[in-house]
This record gives sequence, structure tokens and C-alpha cells, in this order.
Amino acid sequence: MSKILEIKNLSKNYKDFSLKRINITLEKGYIMGFIGPNGSGKSTTIKLIMNLIKKDNGIIKIFGLDNDENNLAIKDKIGFVYDENHFYEELTVKEMKDVISPFYTRWDEKLFTRYAQDFELPLNKEIKHLSKGMKMKFSLAIALSHHADLLIMDEPTSGLDPLIRSELLDILQSLLQDENKSIFFSTHITSDLDKIADYITLIHNGQIILSKTKDELLEEHCIVKGSKKQLNIVHHENTIGLKQNDFGFEALLKNKKEVIKQFGDSTMIEKPTLEDIMIFYTRRNDRHVSSY
Repeated sequence: MSKILEIKNLSKNYKDFSLKRINITLEKGYIMGFIGPNGSGKSTTIKLIMNLIKKDNGIIKIFGLDNDENNLAIKDKIGFVYDENHFYEELTVKEMKDVISPFYTRWDEKLFTRYAQDFELPLNKEIKHLSKGMKMKFSLAIALSHHADLLIMDEPTSGLDPLIRSELLDILQSLLQDENKSIFFSTHITSDLDKIADYITLIHNGQIILSKTKDELLEEHCIVKGSKKQLNIVHHENTIGLKQNDFGFEALLKNKKEVIKQFGDSTMIEKPTLEDIMIFYTRRNDRHVSSY
């Protein structure tokens, strides 16, 4: 498999925040979920990938090309969808499309027309009168209509109603039928990634905490709920995070097979969600154990 995105030892320093030696690899034909709490470094990483800000150290290669030396050629093959759309609000959908399309060498007018019909885009309506969901559909139609090989999405489902979010996720899944395309999907709404992601990369405080296939993560970890008496048999080396109350505890543990042997039928063992994994790992990273 060839790498569509490769980031090595990427660093960016600000006065109050630092991105520290980030390493990420995304192969062709896959969706990577890029997750982390707000302020963890997701948007900074995306701005660096898109060459909107300059890195301090490290290497970013897209389609095997250095993103500094091949900025325009790379952006011609990237579709960028983000939470806040920066369109000219006074223009209609069609007029805005006509402004954007000349920037892409592979712009496909027939493809845009098809997406406009599929998404029910009101071509003669001014951007300022579109709902947030419709603006997102327009942004996605633009991103897909120049045959982008890499789709980079920054919080694309934030603030959308469940129906529009579901439609968007279905579109992304169908897009990956072309095995030469990939999606880098940054979000704090991890339930979206439960449905579509192949890989998960978790960032916190400017550092990569983990990067694995979604299936590996969910199979390696488990949620354990038990009484306070059972706390003394929880192995510290398997504990990612722990919450306690007056009646018992809830913990995220790794080495699931070992944990099942350890506890047997004496306690409740559940499959975690990606949100569980994100919350417990970031708590551990903050060296914080909570009571509730």
C-alpha cells in the first residue's frame, strides 16, 4: 500500500501551546479519524498539512511530495471541508462555484451538477440564506467535483442535525469505494467515527497518544464496572483511567483477554466506545483520576 499522507516529527511552537514531534501515516483507500479534546492540536495539525501556517520542524509529505515544495500541485488534488465555511455570502451557490472552479485543473462540471442534484443544492440561492447543513453539502460538492484524492475534514459535522450528519457519513463511505482516495477526518464527535473510520489517531496537549486501527483499539480495551472491593485486583499496568464513587468504580483497561481471565463473571465487562477511549486516555495523560 502507498502512503497518501506521511507526517514525521512535526513540531510547531507557540507561546502557550506546542505541537510536539507528530507522526501520522495514512494509506490510500482509508478513513482516519483524528480525535482529541478541544485545544489538543487538531486544527493546528490540519493548518500545517494544508500549508496555511509554517512548521518549525519535521516533514509533511502528501502523495509522496513535500508539501512546502509542491504546495499548489498538492492542493489541486485535495478537497478541504471545514466547520466554518468562508464563502462570499452575497453570492449565489452557482456564482460561488464559478469563482472556485477555475482554481482546479481537474474540475468536472458534470460531476458538480450531479452532486448539486443529489444534495438538492439551490443553485440560485444566496449563500447567506443557506442552512448550515446545506452550506456543508455545498462545501462537500466543491471538494468532490475536482476528483480530489485526499479529503481533509475539520469538524465537518459540528452543529449539524443527526439526519444531515448521517447523510454526510453515507456519502463519505461511498466515496471510499475508489481505493485510491483517502479521508482525514478531524472531530471531537467520536460517534461519527464509530460508524466509518478505519484508523484512529488521538492527540492531546500537542502529542500523539495513540494511532491504531479502530478494530484494534476496540478489541484491546474494555470498560470494567465493579464494586470498591474489586479495586484491589485491578492491575495498575492495565489501567488507562479510573472513575470512582461511593458504590464502586468504572475503568478503561487494556489487554482485554487478560482482564476477562482476571475478573471472570464477578464484574461487568463492556466494549468501549471511541468516546470512552478518548476520555479515559486524556484523563490519564493529565494524571487525573476522578470521583463522581
